[in-house]
Amino acid sequence: MDLETRTLIVSDGTLCRDFCRNWIWVLLRGVLAIAFGVLAFLNPRVAGMSLVLLWGVYALAEGVVALVLAFRVRKAGRPIWPLVLMSVLGILAGVMAFVAPRMTGVALLLLIGAWAMVIGGLMIVTAVRLRDEIEGEWFLGLAGLLSVGFGLAMAAFPAAGALALVWIIAAHAIAFGVLVVLFAFKLRSLGRAVSEAGVSVS
Repeated sequence: MDLETRTLIVSDGTLCRDFCRNWIWVLLRGVLAIAFGVLAFLNPRVAGMSLVLLWGVYALAEGVVALVLAFRVRKAGRPIWPLVLMSVLGILAGVMAFVAPRMTGVALLLLIGAWAMVIGGLMIVTAVRLRDEIEGEWFLGLAGLLSVGFGLAMAAFPAAGALALVWIIAAHAIAFGVLVVLFAFKLRSLGRAVSEAGVSVS
Protein backbone atom coordinates (compact mmCIF):
# COMPACT_ATOMS: atom_id res chain seq x y z
CA MET A 1 0.00 0.00 0.00
CA ASP A 2 1.69 3.28 -1.11
CA LEU A 3 1.67 6.51 0.91
CA GLU A 4 -1.01 8.14 -1.24
CA THR A 5 -3.38 5.24 -0.60
CA ARG A 6 -2.58 5.16 3.12
CA THR A 7 -3.14 8.92 3.36
CA LEU A 8 -6.54 8.59 1.68
CA ILE A 9 -7.55 5.75 4.00
CA VAL A 10 -6.53 7.47 7.22
CA SER A 11 -7.90 10.87 6.25
CA ASP A 12 -11.25 9.28 5.37
CA GLY A 13 -12.19 8.77 9.05
CA THR A 14 -12.08 4.98 9.00
CA LEU A 15 -11.15 2.32 11.53
CA CYS A 16 -7.52 2.73 10.53
CA ARG A 17 -7.52 6.37 11.60
CA ASP A 18 -8.76 5.54 15.09
CA PHE A 19 -6.38 2.61 15.47
CA CYS A 20 -3.41 4.77 14.45
CA ARG A 21 -4.48 7.47 16.89
CA ASN A 22 -4.74 4.92 19.75
CA TRP A 23 -1.74 2.73 18.98
CA ILE A 24 -0.44 3.18 22.53
CA TRP A 25 -3.45 1.26 23.92
CA VAL A 26 -2.77 -1.59 21.50
CA LEU A 27 0.85 -1.53 22.65
CA LEU A 28 -0.22 -1.71 26.30
CA ARG A 29 -2.24 -4.88 25.63
CA GLY A 30 0.85 -6.51 24.17
CA VAL A 31 3.07 -5.36 27.02
CA LEU A 32 0.63 -6.78 29.58
CA ALA A 33 0.70 -10.18 27.88
CA ILE A 34 4.50 -10.19 27.73
CA ALA A 35 4.75 -9.14 31.40
CA PHE A 36 2.42 -11.97 32.44
CA GLY A 37 4.41 -14.48 30.41
CA VAL A 38 7.74 -13.33 31.83
CA LEU A 39 6.41 -13.49 35.40
CA ALA A 40 5.17 -17.02 34.79
CA PHE A 41 8.53 -18.06 33.31
CA LEU A 42 10.40 -16.56 36.25
CA ASN A 43 8.19 -18.51 38.64
CA PRO A 44 7.69 -21.83 36.80
CA ARG A 45 6.60 -23.62 39.96
CA VAL A 46 3.69 -21.24 40.49
CA ALA A 47 0.52 -23.29 40.77
CA GLY A 48 -2.88 -23.52 42.37
CA MET A 49 -4.28 -20.31 43.80
CA SER A 50 -1.16 -18.29 42.94
CA LEU A 51 -1.46 -19.11 39.25
CA VAL A 52 -5.19 -18.36 39.29
CA LEU A 53 -4.64 -14.95 40.88
CA LEU A 54 -1.70 -14.10 38.61
CA TRP A 55 -3.71 -14.92 35.53
CA GLY A 56 -6.74 -13.12 36.99
CA VAL A 57 -4.75 -9.90 37.38
CA TYR A 58 -3.58 -10.19 33.77
CA ALA A 59 -7.05 -10.97 32.36
CA LEU A 60 -8.66 -8.13 34.33
CA ALA A 61 -6.01 -5.58 33.36
CA GLU A 62 -6.11 -6.68 29.71
CA GLY A 63 -9.90 -6.43 29.72
CA VAL A 64 -9.84 -2.89 31.11
CA VAL A 65 -7.29 -1.76 28.52
CA ALA A 66 -9.33 -3.41 25.76
CA LEU A 67 -12.43 -1.60 27.03
CA VAL A 68 -10.68 1.77 26.78
CA LEU A 69 -9.56 0.89 23.26
CA ALA A 70 -13.05 -0.30 22.34
CA PHE A 71 -14.57 3.09 23.10
CA ARG A 72 -11.77 5.06 21.46
CA VAL A 73 -11.86 3.13 18.16
CA ARG A 74 -15.18 3.62 16.41
CA LYS A 75 -16.91 2.83 13.14
CA ALA A 76 -19.68 5.22 12.06
CA GLY A 77 -19.61 6.68 15.57
CA ARG A 78 -20.19 3.34 17.31
CA PRO A 79 -17.71 1.17 19.26
CA ILE A 80 -16.38 -1.87 17.40
CA TRP A 81 -18.29 -4.89 18.74
CA PRO A 82 -15.39 -7.40 18.66
CA LEU A 83 -13.33 -5.04 20.82
CA VAL A 84 -16.23 -4.54 23.23
CA LEU A 85 -16.72 -8.30 23.55
CA MET A 86 -13.00 -8.87 24.09
CA SER A 87 -12.95 -6.34 26.91
CA VAL A 88 -16.08 -7.67 28.61
CA LEU A 89 -14.85 -11.27 28.42
CA GLY A 90 -11.46 -10.31 29.81
CA ILE A 91 -12.98 -8.47 32.75
CA LEU A 92 -15.43 -11.30 33.47
CA ALA A 93 -12.67 -13.91 33.31
CA GLY A 94 -10.49 -11.88 35.64
CA VAL A 95 -13.33 -11.38 38.12
CA MET A 96 -14.10 -15.10 38.00
CA ALA A 97 -10.49 -15.90 38.88
CA PHE A 98 -10.70 -13.64 41.94
CA VAL A 99 -14.12 -14.94 43.00
CA ALA A 100 -12.99 -18.58 42.79
CA PRO A 101 -9.22 -18.52 43.42
CA ARG A 102 -9.24 -22.11 44.70
CA MET A 103 -10.57 -23.58 41.46
CA THR A 104 -8.86 -26.78 40.39
CA GLY A 105 -6.05 -26.78 37.87
CA VAL A 106 -8.26 -28.38 35.24
CA ALA A 107 -10.98 -25.78 35.78
CA LEU A 108 -8.42 -22.98 35.43
CA LEU A 109 -7.01 -24.44 32.22
CA LEU A 110 -10.46 -24.84 30.73
CA LEU A 111 -11.26 -21.22 31.68
CA ILE A 112 -8.03 -19.97 30.13
CA GLY A 113 -8.59 -22.14 27.05
CA ALA A 114 -12.14 -20.92 26.51
CA TRP A 115 -11.07 -17.31 27.04
CA ALA A 116 -8.17 -17.67 24.60
CA MET A 117 -10.32 -19.24 21.87
CA VAL A 118 -13.02 -16.57 22.06
CA ILE A 119 -10.52 -13.69 22.28
CA GLY A 120 -8.55 -15.17 19.38
CA GLY A 121 -11.66 -15.53 17.25
CA LEU A 122 -12.64 -11.91 17.91
CA MET A 123 -9.13 -10.73 17.02
CA ILE A 124 -9.36 -12.60 13.72
CA VAL A 125 -12.70 -10.90 13.02
CA THR A 126 -11.11 -7.52 13.76
CA ALA A 127 -8.15 -8.29 11.50
CA VAL A 128 -10.49 -9.25 8.66
CA ARG A 129 -12.37 -5.96 9.06
CA LEU A 130 -9.06 -4.08 8.89
CA ARG A 131 -7.56 -5.93 5.93
CA ASP A 132 -8.66 -3.33 3.36
CA GLU A 133 -7.78 -0.38 5.57
CA ILE A 134 -4.34 -0.97 6.98
CA GLU A 135 -1.03 -2.71 6.43
CA GLY A 136 0.11 -5.16 9.06
CA GLU A 137 -3.32 -6.42 10.06
CA TRP A 138 -1.89 -9.91 9.68
CA PHE A 139 -0.02 -9.38 12.98
CA LEU A 140 -3.41 -9.13 14.68
CA GLY A 141 -4.81 -12.07 12.74
CA LEU A 142 -1.79 -14.23 13.53
CA ALA A 143 -2.09 -13.35 17.22
CA GLY A 144 -5.73 -14.44 17.03
CA LEU A 145 -4.84 -17.74 15.36
CA LEU A 146 -2.15 -18.35 17.96
CA SER A 147 -4.67 -17.70 20.72
CA VAL A 148 -7.25 -20.05 19.20
CA GLY A 149 -4.64 -22.78 18.79
CA PHE A 150 -3.50 -22.32 22.36
CA GLY A 151 -7.08 -22.50 23.63
CA LEU A 152 -7.69 -25.73 21.73
CA ALA A 153 -4.50 -27.21 23.19
CA MET A 154 -5.60 -26.29 26.72
CA ALA A 155 -8.99 -27.91 26.14
CA ALA A 156 -7.45 -31.04 24.61
CA PHE A 157 -4.77 -31.61 27.27
CA PRO A 158 -6.08 -30.19 30.56
CA ALA A 159 -4.41 -32.90 32.62
CA ALA A 160 -0.86 -32.38 31.33
CA GLY A 161 1.97 -31.81 33.81
CA ALA A 162 1.64 -28.63 35.87
CA LEU A 163 5.15 -27.35 35.09
CA ALA A 164 4.76 -27.98 31.36
CA LEU A 165 1.42 -26.17 31.34
CA VAL A 166 2.83 -23.13 33.11
CA TRP A 167 5.58 -22.95 30.49
CA ILE A 168 3.06 -23.33 27.66
CA ILE A 169 0.84 -20.61 29.11
CA ALA A 170 3.86 -18.32 29.55
CA ALA A 171 5.20 -19.00 26.05
CA HIS A 172 1.81 -18.30 24.52
CA ALA A 173 1.46 -15.03 26.44
CA ILE A 174 4.88 -13.81 25.32
CA ALA A 175 4.40 -14.80 21.66
CA PHE A 176 0.90 -13.29 21.65
CA GLY A 177 2.19 -10.11 23.27
CA VAL A 178 5.05 -9.75 20.78
CA LEU A 179 2.64 -9.96 17.83
CA VAL A 180 0.33 -7.37 19.38
CA VAL A 181 3.31 -5.08 20.07
CA LEU A 182 4.45 -5.42 16.45
CA PHE A 183 0.94 -4.50 15.31
CA ALA A 184 1.01 -1.45 17.60
CA PHE A 185 4.31 -0.24 16.14
CA LYS A 186 2.93 -0.81 12.65
CA LEU A 187 0.04 1.49 13.56
CA ARG A 188 2.44 4.10 14.92
CA SER A 189 4.54 3.89 11.76
CA LEU A 190 1.50 4.36 9.54
CA GLY A 191 0.26 7.28 11.63
CA ARG A 192 3.64 9.01 11.43
CA ALA A 193 3.93 8.45 7.66
CA VAL A 194 0.51 9.97 7.10
CA SER A 195 1.23 12.90 9.45
CA GLU A 196 4.41 13.66 7.50
CA ALA A 197 2.26 13.78 4.37
CA GLY A 198 0.25 16.56 5.98
CA VAL A 199 -2.79 14.61 7.19
CA SER A 200 -3.52 14.63 10.92
CA VAL A 201 -4.59 11.42 12.67
CA SER A 202 -5.37 13.16 15.94
